[in-house]
Amino acid sequence: MKRKLSGLFIAIAAFLLLFGCDTALTVGSKTVGIRSGSFLYEDGYLRTTYHSQFETVWAACEKTLAGLKATDIERIRKISQGSFTGLLMDEKIRINVDYVEKGTTAVSVMAGTTGNKIAAQLIHDRLAENLKTP
Repeated sequence: MKRKLSGLFIAIAAFLLLFGCDTALTVGSKTVGIRSGSFLYEDGYLRTTYHSQFETVWAACEKTLAGLKATDIERIRKISQGSFTGLLMDEKIRINVDYVEKGTTAVSVMAGTTGNKIAAQLIHDRLAENLKTP
């Protein structure tokens, strides 16, 4: 009986750890994590989807980089995807914008050379604010 109870406790603890707010898994050189159910962290990029048109998200990314006073901004834009690179406080910033489907656009942000989750989250927060205001 004691063995079954301890096994149940371990299973519940493992379940809570896997489905908590922040979960990460590293296999070899690849790292994947989920944060708060809507953000995916993979190989230094913090990715989320926004329920907005590609054009709207693209303009909000430009406004976000301008508001954060990023310098040396390079824009590469194609029909269904685009990217921004620039410098923000002497750190390289990369933002990838991808069309997912009508009304849904994915944005991936990498700050620094290996990925700074806090800086990427700040950029996503500013981007979300810019999407709310026209």
